[in-house]
Amino acid sequence: MSSPSSVAEQPITDRRQLVEYLAAGGKPRADWRIGTEHEKFGFRLDDLRPPPFDGERGIEALLKGLTRFGWAPVEEHGRVIALTRGGASVTLEPAGQLELSGAPLEHIHQTCCETSSHLDEVETVARELGLGFLGMGFQPKWRREDMPWMPKGRYRIMRAYMPTRGTLGLDMMTRTCTVQVNLDFADEADMVKKFRVSLALQPVATALFADSPFTEGRPNGYLSYRSHIWTDTDPDRTGMLDFVFEPGFGFERYVDWLLDVPMYFVYRGGEYLDVAGQSFRRFLRGELEALPRQLPTLRDWSDHMTTAFPEVRLKRYLEMRGADGGPWNRLCALPAFWVGLLYDDAALDAAWDLVKDFTREERHALRDGVPKHALKLPFRNGTLRDLALEALRISAAGLHRRARRNRHGADESIFLTPLIEFAEAGQTPAERKLELFHGPWGGDIDRVFAEFAY
Repeated sequence: MSSPSSVAEQPITDRRQLVEYLAAGGKPRADWRIGTEHEKFGFRLDDLRPPPFDGERGIEALLKGLTRFGWAPVEEHGRVIALTRGGASVTLEPAGQLELSGAPLEHIHQTCCETSSHLDEVETVARELGLGFLGMGFQPKWRREDMPWMPKGRYRIMRAYMPTRGTLGLDMMTRTCTVQVNLDFADEADMVKKFRVSLALQPVATALFADSPFTEGRPNGYLSYRSHIWTDTDPDRTGMLDFVFEPGFGFERYVDWLLDVPMYFVYRGGEYLDVAGQSFRRFLRGELEALPRQLPTLRDWSDHMTTAFPEVRLKRYLEMRGADGGPWNRLCALPAFWVGLLYDDAALDAAWDLVKDFTREERHALRDGVPKHALKLPFRNGTLRDLALEALRISAAGLHRRARRNRHGADESIFLTPLIEFAEAGQTPAERKLELFHGPWGGDIDRVFAEFAY
């Protein structure tokens, strides 16, 4: 979840400005970049509990320790709550999950170097503090009430509002981790095609990355419990966005949807003002109770866009949001999967041919069934595994044609290897952890922290 936007305080006097703001994200192919984000759970090595914000072994101490690597601190009310360096940032999710928001990069080899460097830096500081970090989609051991809360104003407002809209919103905030990739588009037509393909295939990513089978130390009956949580978080701002597949969809239609998504806050003078439940459309009319007769700015619009949580999110780029967090190699695999599908014209055409006849009911059946069944979910005359294998084949071909090679001559398709292995075996990371839990671990969830920490 984002920090305050850095967009200029330009007043909004017409709805058309919001459409133009999104359209301005269009870029020529030579300028397309790859931005990868991933979150991870911190834990104390001695008792496995999540570290609080304060204290000698707290999250703030970790952030301050990372400044030795050239990261600049970002403060809120005198507390360090984020870091920036170049085009990247390190931020905090509500319970202290540490997130790297990577810089916009040209290819996945750079992404993997960035991720590896970040994890090395975190491990160096964490070891001194007696901390470790784990990549999974859902906190496997601790209860919601065991999770700390970070001192960020937007989280205070969201914490109060979430329970009014669903039963699992606070779990989403405090006990989930994801990996996502942000990708560019050329123009409106390109955005629409990429949005439709990525939304239809998002359940494939969810299945391939499914890694959240435990809740409070026991199997929870799901393979991606993180994905299930989004089905009962807030129906106003989540889901499959059926209107994306309707004729005439474009920037204007997305703006109209977002105008009616209830707001959480407005950021003014270093403070988050609670406007939860009121629409941005009212803000455009100067009707917010907290800011009577005041009109929004483009920074307010940019902030508001970060509070919508569909399976694919449009900003000035497209965000793929369907995957559980995981280990280092899967953090590189997600951008590789989507870049292969969306950044090569032949692959994008093939991916569209794969999904263009999906019905609304089929898209929803995939979304609703994948948290429990993942690759084994029945689909048409086979299973989701068949769809995943074909999507991976198309992605690999797209990466081959991109021909972005490392110093050993390997192209970006090497990063698909773990996903191809999961798909060919028909077994997700979650199922492999469940086998360990019921076998060698003897039902001891603590083993996951020792065997799967970064």
